[in-house]
Amino acid sequence: MAFLWLLSCLALLGGSYGCGVPSIKPVISGYARVVNGENAVSGSWPWQVSLQDNTGFHFCGGSLINTLWVVTAAHCGVTTNHRVILGEYDRSSNAEPIQTKTIARVFRHPSYSSLTTVNDITLLKLTSAATLNTRVSPVCIAASADVFNGGERCVTTGWGYINAATQNSPSKLQQVALPLLTPTDCQRYWGSKIHSTMICAGASGASSCMGDSGGPLVCQRNGAWTLAGVVSWGSPICKTSSPAVYARVTALRSWLDQTIAAY
Repeated sequence: MAFLWLLSCLALLGGSYGCGVPSIKPVISGYARVVNGENAVSGSWPWQVSLQDNTGFHFCGGSLINTLWVVTAAHCGVTTNHRVILGEYDRSSNAEPIQTKTIARVFRHPSYSSLTTVNDITLLKLTSAATLNTRVSPVCIAASADVFNGGERCVTTGWGYINAATQNSPSKLQQVALPLLTPTDCQRYWGSKIHSTMICAGASGASSCMGDSGGPLVCQRNGAWTLAGVVSWGSPICKTSSPAVYARVTALRSWLDQTIAAY
């Protein structure tokens, strides 16, 4: 039985491509929108997905969590008519070995509120399994008991606007290292809009922006990148002096597990 359990765990994580450990290593300056970010290394965030409509327009990001499931934001409004693009880096290139996947089922958190943006998370079940390789592999998911402390530096990635005013979208995947804020610190900016299912990062000269929505906020745990947040909301003009707000994965992990187990 133990052997079968191990096999099922390996299957969930994608065999030899374990979660949270990119085959192509990220290089992060100062790790010491994404607004005021930098080009990522091609293939270094292998769980990053682009959600696109049937014209190829990118409207949100997401994260591959195993071969059949993607996490994104509820406010992205994903439907089964949309497509999931895996392994993309330069959206202006036709030469990349991307995988285009259709969506079989969309599971929006039943307690998501468009008014308060609480529980801003959606699970997408793919019609067919992703093929894991050096450019496509899953991120680890934060456990309910994981603690992410204020001041810890994490990374967010996406193709969102690099300037909200001009609505410039980059062709290459952007990344930025951001410090986490404590809930108390975040409430100093956003007040009662901050709920227990949210985590904040930024206010440090960089920010997520429109088009980054649904994408990952990842922090390192035991050498593996772990999904701590899902890009949710923030300053309407992507002010880099205001923290961006993410769905808090630790608070939503049990719903993720229950949904995946049921379907």
